[in-house]
Amino acid sequence: MGAHTSLPADGRACETATVNRIVAPTDIAPPAANYAHAVVSEHTMKWLHTSGIVPTRPDGTVPKPIEQQAEVVWANLLSILRQAGMEAHNVVSITTYVVVEHLAALPAVMAARDKALGGHKAASTLVTVPALARPEWKLEIALIAAM
Repeated sequence: MGAHTSLPADGRACETATVNRIVAPTDIAPPAANYAHAVVSEHTMKWLHTSGIVPTRPDGTVPKPIEQQAEVVWANLLSILRQAGMEAHNVVSITTYVVVEHLAALPAVMAARDKALGGHKAASTLVTVPALARPEWKLEIALIAAM
C-alpha cells in the first residue's frame, strides 16, 4: 500500500502509510487452512468493525442451503466494506460462527470466504455454536477491516 497525505482533526498535513501485513513466524506450525495466524496494522487511520452479519437478503429472505447462506453473508459484508470506502484486502480479522450441526458443510463456507476475499488472507477464527438468534440462520460472520 502506498503513502498518502491526510488532514487530522488539528488541520496539519501528515504523511501516513497504510500497511496490513501478515505475521507468519517460522517457529510455529503454519495455519491449518487458507488464513493468516495474525495481521498487524501499522499507521492505521480507519477501522471498520462489523456486527455478526447474517444470511438475510435485501428482500428479507434467507436461503435454506448453508452454501447459499455463506454467499449471502459475504455479499452483505462486501457491501458494508464498499459503503465504508474499503475493499476485501482491508479485512484483517474474521470470526465465523457456524451452527454445529452444519459443520460438515465447512468447506463450502470457507470457499465462499476465499472467493469473496479474492486470495487475500486475514486472521480467521471459527466458532461452533448450538444455535443463532433465528433458527433459519446456519452461520454468521463478523469482521474487522483497517486502512
